[in-house]
Amino acid sequence: MTEPIPAGTTERAASVPLARAPLESVLTVDVEDWFHILDVPSAPPLAEWAEMPSHVEKNFLRMLDLFSDHRATATCFFIGWVAERFPHLVREAAGRGHEIASHSYAHRLVYQMTRDEFYQDALRARKVLEDIAAVPVVGYRSAGFSVTDKTQWFFEALAEAGYEYDSSVFPAPREHGGMHAAQRGPHRVAAGSKSILEFPITVADLLGRPLCFFGGGYLRLFPHWLIRRMSHRVLGEGRPVVFYIHPREIDPAHPRLPMGLRRRFKSYVNLRSTENKLRRILTEFPVTSFRGFRSRHPELAEAC
Repeated sequence: MTEPIPAGTTERAASVPLARAPLESVLTVDVEDWFHILDVPSAPPLAEWAEMPSHVEKNFLRMLDLFSDHRATATCFFIGWVAERFPHLVREAAGRGHEIASHSYAHRLVYQMTRDEFYQDALRARKVLEDIAAVPVVGYRSAGFSVTDKTQWFFEALAEAGYEYDSSVFPAPREHGGMHAAQRGPHRVAAGSKSILEFPITVADLLGRPLCFFGGGYLRLFPHWLIRRMSHRVLGEGRPVVFYIHPREIDPAHPRLPMGLRRRFKSYVNLRSTENKLRRILTEFPVTSFRGFRSRHPELAEAC
């Protein structure tokens, strides 16, 4: 087992060597609504979310049916507020065998919170989800993959809030931060007296640049043949591909928030292609949840 490194210094972490066997990819869903877009002036504040017309219920249930059609299991990262308002979605996902995990409570960027604000939000989300699902919630993903080199307290606060693993590190430059020098494979990060298992968002090099092809606007923008090629490249390097998707992305008719041209392109490009790409991914790649992946790779367990 690779020794944990000082908290927040993920760029010096060594990946945990995985057993050399055909790797499954990891399928993840960030369960949020169409208006949960970050850093745009038109996005409503938390106090107004309940007044917004919601599309998350129909879109998420449709997504669960799609997963069932392909016998695919996912990790569902729920915004705590969404879970409170639609607790049956949490129970339905858990009942179908999917892993329940946390996407924060209020969907705030990590670097816009203090350490205590982050801790309280992460703790609240975990407790909400555990109360609804009646299962332990040990996984976390931050809003906008917004852990950065400047949020040195992130992993320790996350461990204090009761989490065992995270999937927030984006190992390339991005609009909401990113840690471009971070390790690309699963690795452990010291978190006080404990450690957090980190599953970074998957990137692969194209023309000398690290790019993500596997979720969100990236998956919508790139053609499927390129996504497939890059997925095989990552798997060939001994890393799992972490796919991520949002329920709104299989609903081309969902409402739009007013925003500038560049951000509108990134938020809404190729929505009509997303469901078909997702179906092809589920047909071509074996996928599992983070829970399933961890159970198949005991080498990822924390050293005692």
